[in-house]
Parts: sequence; structure tokens; C-alpha cells
Amino acid sequence: AITRGNLALDQQLAAIEDWQKQHPGHPAARNLPDDLERLKTLAREPLNRVALLLPLQGQLAGVSRALQDGFMAARYEALAAGQSAPTVTVYDSTQMGSLDAFYRQAQAAGIQLVVGPLEKNFVKQLGDRPQLPINTLALNYGDSQGAQPPQLFQFGLAAEDEAREAARRAWADGKRSAGAMVPQGDWGARVLAAFQNEWQQLGGRLVAAERIGQPVEIANRISSLLQMRQGMDFIFLASTPAQARQIKPILVYQNARDLPVYATSNLNSGVNEPGVNQDLNGILFCETPWLLDPSNPLRAKITAQWPQAGTSIGRLYAMGADAYLLALHLQQLKALPNSELPGLSGNLSVAPDQRVVRHLPWAEFRNGVAQPLPASNAPLPTTSVPASLSTP
Repeated sequence: AITRGNLALDQQLAAIEDWQKQHPGHPAARNLPDDLERLKTLAREPLNRVALLLPLQGQLAGVSRALQDGFMAARYEALAAGQSAPTVTVYDSTQMGSLDAFYRQAQAAGIQLVVGPLEKNFVKQLGDRPQLPINTLALNYGDSQGAQPPQLFQFGLAAEDEAREAARRAWADGKRSAGAMVPQGDWGARVLAAFQNEWQQLGGRLVAAERIGQPVEIANRISSLLQMRQGMDFIFLASTPAQARQIKPILVYQNARDLPVYATSNLNSGVNEPGVNQDLNGILFCETPWLLDPSNPLRAKITAQWPQAGTSIGRLYAMGADAYLLALHLQQLKALPNSELPGLSGNLSVAPDQRVVRHLPWAEFRNGVAQPLPASNAPLPTTSVPASLSTP
């Protein structure tokens, strides 16, 4: 239990030493298990200097600002709690000459960990290299295939994570045959592929899938999907809020009121609008803890300063805050493969390929309001995480 949760490494080490003092006769106190020995080794290598590498200008500047604000707010929260915190230097990726030039500059400054880059092309460049000069937590997923440099970790808000989560939740709820509705285009294709791969690995059957586009076409797409209604336990849905508000009433109109819908968080605007969201009633969806728990102290402080963080944009602030937590715990998560970090964008773990995997809680729209659901108690088969994850 000592190695669970998001205690700082030095706090975990203190907890281990306290336990040893309280149980001097215990065999484990005299000969610590391998996991705890790894923690003691990691504690001797404190993280003192971090680089935050983000595009501060251009199209991604707004995203970068939310990520940076979430990251720095988490750092200030740690300092306020009496924890030690690394010095953070912010670098603008739009102004660097090259990745090699940046890493030379970072090495000269004594940087021990790079958080970033955000741009997908830079993450791909890093993934194609055999080695990196500094451990790096990229804030996106590259699409490089094959072996990655051992110093590279990748973290992002991949909708593919949520598609797999939907498959696992539906299976745990006893569903065995699915229909799917996803947007037209590359993003929808990737999300559908992630859902289908996970669903079939679990043993489920995908009966039919439809791509949704313009609003006038949605009723026709649903009619086509429901032609297989007799063999379908539920619908997997990835859509915008506007599309989802049309889909549920059409299901009711076409006598499919009782067909459950499991969705990604994309349908949730994060804005409390019960009147507007009545047409989402009954839809189950996975969502970040950030948007499901307004009482979280860090979220409350951030939204007081940046009100937009209370909407769907808040997921970026949550990711920034979690990037700070990950910076402190990356080596721990790598050393303890079964460990999980409770974050604001989900429960975080590091897969063997060093990509951060999010597991999210679930909610249901009731009376136009997102209501958290209890965790499913059904056991889930263990499935592998595909090597290639990506974000829109």
C-alpha cells in the first residue's frame, strides 16, 4: 500500500522507514522486497531541474497555455503542501532551431527531464531516434513504429484510450455484441479501430458500424445501424455534443429506447446546461475526474483563476497538472509496472512501450446533468495496449 497513491517519492521513502521502525522483527523489514528497494534507489536521484517545452506561439498557443497553467498550478500546490519541487524552465518550441540545439541548451542548463514537445511531428522525430540525451515526457503520441528510445515517455488525451475504456466497461456490464457510430474521417477511423481491437480481444462481436457526418444524414445512418438491432447489445458512440443530442431522440423514435449507448467524453461539453442536455439522458460515457469532481481542491483553485477550465477545455488543465505528477513519478511507474497514479485526467500507468495509459471513471446523463457512476465490479480480462496511440 505504501507504493500506491500520489505521494512524493521522499514521502514514500519516509513511510517505508517508519514501517521498518514499527516492525523491526518483520522479515520484510530486514530484507526489503525488490519494489521497495527500487523506490529507495530512485529517492537517491531527486528531480531538481525540469524543462517545459511548448509551442507558445501559433495555432497551439492556447493549448500550450492551458497545459502550462495546469502544470505550474500543480507545482505551486505541491510547494504549498510542503513538498520539494523542481525548478521549471519554459522553452518555446516554435523558436528553437532544432531538437538537437534544444537538447544541447537543456543539457548545459542542467535539465534532468524534458516535459514536451507537444507537436506531433517533433514527437515522431524523437521516437525515430535510438537514444535521447535527456529523459523526455512528450505531451502527445507519435506514430513511430518499432522500438522507441528508452528515454522517451509519451502522454496525451488520446480518444483511443476512451474507446478501449468503453469496450472494457461494456464487457464488464455483460454486453457481448456491439454496434458503433463514429465521425467520418481519419479521427473516427482511429477511434473505431481502437474500440474494435479491444472489443474483439475481450471476445466481443462488432455487428455493424456507421460513419456519421452532416446532421441531416444522422437519422439515415441510425436506420442502417438498427437493421442489425436483433443482434446488438449496445452502441459505441464517438461524436460531438450536437451530434449526440440528435442520436438519442432518434433511437427513441425508432423504437430503440432500450438500446444502451456507451460513449467517449467528446459528447460532454463540460458546461452545466440541463435544459440543453436533456437529449443526452441515459448515455453512459467515460470522463476525466477533473470534469466529474468539481470539489477537487486543485480544480477549484484553477477554475477560480481561469473559469474556462470548468468546461471541456479543463481536460487540458488536468493534463498539465498530471504531467507535473508524472514528471515526479515516471521512474517509479516504470520501476513498478503494476503501479497506478491517480490523476485528474484519469488513473495513469506506464505501458511496457513507455506510453502513459489513462483509465477513466464513468458517468451517465440524468436530467441533463452528468452523474458519476460507481466502478464496475466485474473482472476484466487483461488485454495488451497497442503500440500506436494518437490524438486528433
